[in-house]
Amino acid sequence: MSDYDTGDTGYDGGHEVDYGQYSAGQEHDALDQLHQANGSEADYNNQFNVYENDHHAAESTDFAQGNHVEVDQPYGAHYEQDNYTNFSHDASEDDHVFAAEGSESSHQAEFSELDALQQRFDGAFAHGTEYHAEGGEGQYGVAAK
Repeated sequence: MSDYDTGDTGYDGGHEVDYGQYSAGQEHDALDQLHQANGSEADYNNQFNVYENDHHAAESTDFAQGNHVEVDQPYGAHYEQDNYTNFSHDASEDDHVFAAEGSESSHQAEFSELDALQQRFDGAFAHGTEYHAEGGEGQYGVAAK
């Protein structure tokens, strides 16, 4: 068998040494994200129509007609005739039309949005180098988890 074993880092003949690397530390990472959005809108609409119509009419008619006949005879006869026509007409007419239309609208909207993301990442690590010497005065090493 050979004095050198390829699976080992030392010689088989007496002083056998194994080693590895060692490092230790702690890592902290954080993710903070904040998104905020605000908005508002307001609308107002007003529409109004008015229509008005007035009509006034007045009529006044007065009519008078007369007829008077009077006859005196020398022998003493007396004749008298009266015919009168009196006409009076008064009329009044009033018309009134009123129309109104109205429209009013109001709209108001507000929004607020808040998105928050917070994540913490903590990690600890340890790597080490260990020395194990066999057959020597002492054995020493560094242990790591």
